[in-house]
Amino acid sequence: MKNKATDNLQDLQYFGEYGGVNPSISDSSTYTFLSAKKMFDTFEGNTEGCYLYTRHSSPSNLNLGEALAALEGTETANVTASGMGAITAVTLQLCDTDDHIVSSRTIYGGTYAFMKNFLKKFNIATSFVDITNLEVVEKAITPRTKMIYCEAVSNPLLEIADIKALSEMAKRHGIPLVVDNTFSPLSISPAKLGADVVIHSLTKFINGSSDCVAGVVCGTNDFCLALKDVHSGAGMLLGSTLDSLRAASILKNMRTLHIRIKKHSENTQYLAESFERDGLRVVYPGLKSHKGHEKLKSFMNHEFGFGGLMTIDTGSLDKANALMELMQERKLGYLAVSLGFYKTLFSAPGTSTSSEIPLEEQKQMGLSDGLVRFSIGLDNDIARTYHIMRECMVELNILEPKTAMV
Repeated sequence: MKNKATDNLQDLQYFGEYGGVNPSISDSSTYTFLSAKKMFDTFEGNTEGCYLYTRHSSPSNLNLGEALAALEGTETANVTASGMGAITAVTLQLCDTDDHIVSSRTIYGGTYAFMKNFLKKFNIATSFVDITNLEVVEKAITPRTKMIYCEAVSNPLLEIADIKALSEMAKRHGIPLVVDNTFSPLSISPAKLGADVVIHSLTKFINGSSDCVAGVVCGTNDFCLALKDVHSGAGMLLGSTLDSLRAASILKNMRTLHIRIKKHSENTQYLAESFERDGLRVVYPGLKSHKGHEKLKSFMNHEFGFGGLMTIDTGSLDKANALMELMQERKLGYLAVSLGFYKTLFSAPGTSTSSEIPLEEQKQMGLSDGLVRFSIGLDNDIARTYHIMRECMVELNILEPKTAMV
């Protein structure tokens, strides 16, 4: 699939107040009006180009939102103070009391906890299903269903959602498809495949430097304006506002996103192939052994590869923990949650990012105790990284020393 997102991003130009190559940062929480009538009109949503209060919007946040809309090919985008801020606002904008959601069962633990444990306060029910089984998804839809929710590449099992087929299903039932694309910016373009709303945790690949928390909702003008409505918008009333200074920082980091994603994918592909040859159970969408490999190839943006996430099953939680500690000691990366950093990050998701999911449900979805999730970094010599990682595995009896080296 031809993707012009990088061209769209490159063509965006914002001049600073004094002609700077970076836009000026709007360091104000509130904005003045030349007339009381204009303030009234702004509260009523009848004015364009007027700033009211930074919880509603700011020039810096709008600049970042335009760049993210260009990235995903949507009409516009609203930025938020976290990925969860985006997810909760979208969900509560689309769903009322007694409504129902059909969601993938393999999603970020925080999203799972919100849908399972928090939404019951509003009697909003969620059916967690195998999103790769379209028949199961369709059977879960009821007259009360107001949203189908999934991740383009799921956390942490790296399952691939058939976004086009899910979109067609959602449209038949008159409900929106919401896709979290945090794991696969540029590699997958959900809006072009039919998703109605695209969400990101900007904290991860898009920002890329693990120095802030932020999120975004990409969608139509009408939906994003509804989120910001001063009387009924979930985005406005829940107060998940991104700081203007952080918005400006993320916008600058986005300029290198296309370079970083290619390198993340290149490095991860090399390691996944190498460790699979060594006999380990590796899950990576770029491997032919991945059950979603061919499906992803049919709609991905090939120049950006299969992404920077992979998992390796070490066999037990003890071995997983020992491996991560040893890799950190050998300076291969950090034992830490999150992803998209320049250094490799690794964690055991069953006891970290997916710990909100009950153990019985983790087993049902195939999340084993020994699973280690890797967000592979931007290492220049990935062959060197492989050999050091492999030495750690041999030392811990995860791999045999006699296995052929690459």
